[in-house]
Amino acid sequence: MITKRIIPCLDVKDGRVVKGVNFLGLNDVSDPVKLAQYYSENGADELVFYDITASAEERALFTDILTRVAETIFIPLTVGGGINTLADFDRVLKCGADKVSVNSGAIRNPELIGGAAKRYGDQCVVLSVDVKRVNGEFHVFAKGGREDTGLDALDWIRRGVDAGAGEIVLNSIDTDGVKRGFDLEMLRAVCEIVGVPVIASGGAGGIPDFITLFRELPKVDAGLAASIFHFGEVGISDLKQALFEAGITVRR
Repeated sequence: MITKRIIPCLDVKDGRVVKGVNFLGLNDVSDPVKLAQYYSENGADELVFYDITASAEERALFTDILTRVAETIFIPLTVGGGINTLADFDRVLKCGADKVSVNSGAIRNPELIGGAAKRYGDQCVVLSVDVKRVNGEFHVFAKGGREDTGLDALDWIRRGVDAGAGEIVLNSIDTDGVKRGFDLEMLRAVCEIVGVPVIASGGAGGIPDFITLFRELPKVDAGLAASIFHFGEVGISDLKQALFEAGITVRR
């Protein structure tokens, strides 16, 4: 069985880590550099850093904080927010990112995915998709979950993988911050149509949710969460021990 990854997510706004519910009501959490160091030293397999208002504010990602985070940690780092061009890819990679996450920028310019995959390799290109149910259909949302694009999420994800995206982060807006479990229905639909790694994001409320995720959907490669880790509700070492005892392969 492929080793499952546990990935904390730093949603950064105005230089601070924040967290909300259903992408709304953001509350201050911590300093991103200190929090990143903590996760690096306490068992996280990777770290995701999102400058969550860069796209909505139509600006470039803040690279000063990113550089400090990258210098502090010793685990793979995925970075997203305001990634609109190959120059943006180049800039964040030079700051120390290992992978670059595209979302709104790829929606505006789908050719960005293929161009980045050719220049940097598929493994560097992560397609992050914010998805919400609209009249029973999975719709792609842009600008930090603020704008319904009308795009069918499954079609969009399939197109992204065909263009060269090497990994999918599926962010369920419906379950974000609710802490009632991952969106298994949405994740199952995505896993059935792609062959690249899929990262589940949105809804983790405790250790049982991760066990359920990996048991119910063995094709899911990683579980991503924020608030339960940030507020100490779940320790990553405790989570990995519980997964191991449940027969799920993790790096310890």
